[in-house]
Parts: sequence; structure tokens; C-alpha cells
Amino acid sequence: MFNKNIKLVLAALVIGAAVWQFTEIEIGNGIMLILLSLIFVFLYFKNEIILLAFLRLRKQDFPGAKKWLDKIGNPSTALVPKQEGYYNYLNGLMVSQTNMIEAEKYFKKAEKLGLNMSADMAMTKLNLAGIAMTKNRKREAEQLMAEAKSLDKHNMLDDQIKMMKQQMKKMGQPKQQFGRGGRGGRRF
Repeated sequence: MFNKNIKLVLAALVIGAAVWQFTEIEIGNGIMLILLSLIFVFLYFKNEIILLAFLRLRKQDFPGAKKWLDKIGNPSTALVPKQEGYYNYLNGLMVSQTNMIEAEKYFKKAEKLGLNMSADMAMTKLNLAGIAMTKNRKREAEQLMAEAKSLDKHNMLDDQIKMMKQQMKKMGQPKQQFGRGGRGGRRF
């Protein structure tokens, strides 16, 4: 993995070589070098390690995705802010299986840094709502679910939001006592 600044320097050098090829009337080489420089620019905005971790996560290979993410030494210097948001988002997804407190930290950091796609931000907010719900912070959970619903433009999370709302209703209801209770009940 190259540092983000090295990627920009490499892109500039390759563009310089492309211009040199154009001046030498080697148009094919120049076009190829321009296309090569676009790869470096693409990798500046989309980190290759995060892309590989996403592929591992899609296959439900959590240890493999964690291994790829661990290759990023210091995310605040190696990644642009949106990439660092995805780094925290992926870590939050993986950690949420075992440690809710740490997952909440990752999701809040991802929310603060921002994510490119609104569906990913909706998923982050929905996960934060679930964590808030488990900690009996009902008002915060309701607010986060409303934000997730507004960000979910393609209604991909509708089922999860409905299920969480049903769980919240169950949390708010007082527990029923079985039997008659009080003095008039049967005694065994």
C-alpha cells in the first residue's frame, strides 16, 4: 500500500511522462500513460486495502477482512477522511459481533468522518440505533432510526427498521404478570 501523497506524486510523474510521449509524437504511449495515471488517481480516492477488505467482508470472511484492515498502519495519515470513515465502518461491522462498546466507537467515528454512499451511512446509523437500544437509550435510538430511514433512499433497510421498531415497542411495554395475582388467586 502506498501513502496517499505518494499516489499523487506517482500520478503526476506518469502524466509528465505522458506529456513527454505526446511531444515525441508517440500518441499511443501517451494515452496508455494517461490511463495508468488514472489508476493512481482512482486509488487515491478508493484505497486498495479497503476495497480488498470489502471483498472479504462480502464473502463473510471476517478474519480475512480484519487481516487486510490491520495492514493499514495509521489510518489518519494513510487515508483521506472518507476512506478513514470506511475503515472505521468496516471495523465497526466486524467488532459488532463481539464487542458493542468498541463497535459504537467505530461507528460514531465513521459517522463523524462521513461515508460516500447514503446507504452505508444509513447502515451506520441503524447499527448505532441498535447499540443505543441495547443500552436503553430509547430516544437516541428513535432519532437514529429516523435518520437511517431518511438516508435509505432505495428502501433496502426497511425490514430491519421495522423489526427494530417492533423490538422498541416490546421494550416500552410493562411486563405482564401471569395468573391473577393479589388475594383472589388460587393457592396451590
